[in-house]
Amino acid sequence: MRIATSSEELLKTLQKLSKGTPARSTLPILSCVLFEVDNDGVSLRTTDLEITISCKLEASIEKPGSAAIPLQTLMDITNEMDDTRIALSVNEGQRVELITNTGTYDLMGKPVEEFPALPDVDNRKASGIEASVLKEIIRMTTFAISKDELKPALTGVLFRFEEKALTAVATDGHRLVRYIRKDFENKEFSGDVIIPRKFLNLMNSLLTTNESIQIWMGDNNLTASVGKDSIFTRIIDERFPDFESVIPTDSDKEILVEREALLSAVRRVSIFSNRSTRQIALEIADDKAVVRTEDPEKASKAKEEIPIKLNGEKITVGYNAAYLKDLLMHLKSQNITLRLKTPINAGLIFPDAQEPSSDITTLLMPIRLND
Repeated sequence: MRIATSSEELLKTLQKLSKGTPARSTLPILSCVLFEVDNDGVSLRTTDLEITISCKLEASIEKPGSAAIPLQTLMDITNEMDDTRIALSVNEGQRVELITNTGTYDLMGKPVEEFPALPDVDNRKASGIEASVLKEIIRMTTFAISKDELKPALTGVLFRFEEKALTAVATDGHRLVRYIRKDFENKEFSGDVIIPRKFLNLMNSLLTTNESIQIWMGDNNLTASVGKDSIFTRIIDERFPDFESVIPTDSDKEILVEREALLSAVRRVSIFSNRSTRQIALEIADDKAVVRTEDPEKASKAKEEIPIKLNGEKITVGYNAAYLKDLLMHLKSQNITLRLKTPINAGLIFPDAQEPSSDITTLLMPIRLND
């Protein structure tokens, strides 16, 4: 195999592909990038066995072939070069040679036959998701995904494809986000699928809002096409919890508050909270809410008052400040509405005014306050 390309083009492609290699692996071949050169062009591929990334490289072809080359070494040397022309060749003994105007660099490749094959993408169906919609779903949901690998169904986002709506749900058991897109036009796929966090984070880094994107659902894998790049991922084959049943419908207290005022107060007060529980209390009554905390271990405490509008009886409820901050940071409206029932029931937080094309519901479980 022998090709020639620019160091800048090669580095840009390798940086994208590096997101598909595992940080640590017992399989040395997974630390390599696979080059496949034929009459159709030059394709580069990486995988961690969950996600596979395939990119086209702009290059002139002198000799077709394939090679598995250690990605990190190739990326490191390319990163240290000024933009220059690189000739990259691999002989039958897997010896890799890079030649530029100023130097020659040799390293050993690995046997191509050890590199995992592309995922099976039979029976795939178009989803109809647009790049801007996917970006917004990722922004609104991924912070609530669970990091508990013992609960695999919660380590991704549930996408529910219906004829005229797309619903995305994420939860870690402490908080939940449900994002409904009402202007969605379904194509071929309908039903539920759980998409892993890693794939969504990768797509977030690759996408711009005006990017051309196609996503197809297969039996066990999802395929995304972004420009000339293709990304494959496993679908999480688990049953997602019945999220509708945990969203309360009988909350009898409604609080209207300026989002930034509440967020700022929580940020300041939580500095004085217990490091392990992050516990704060919201004392809600009439036209004001008191945000307070106390940590006997550090002999510290803090409180702030913010104006509110309350419809219902007064209530005091405790929350994990970190979880509450996350929810408030990801909502964009100037004012928000809290709906509560008792100090031990889940609380709902909404934008005060929903956008015409979407509907956002966030849920936060309370924590019991210390006496």
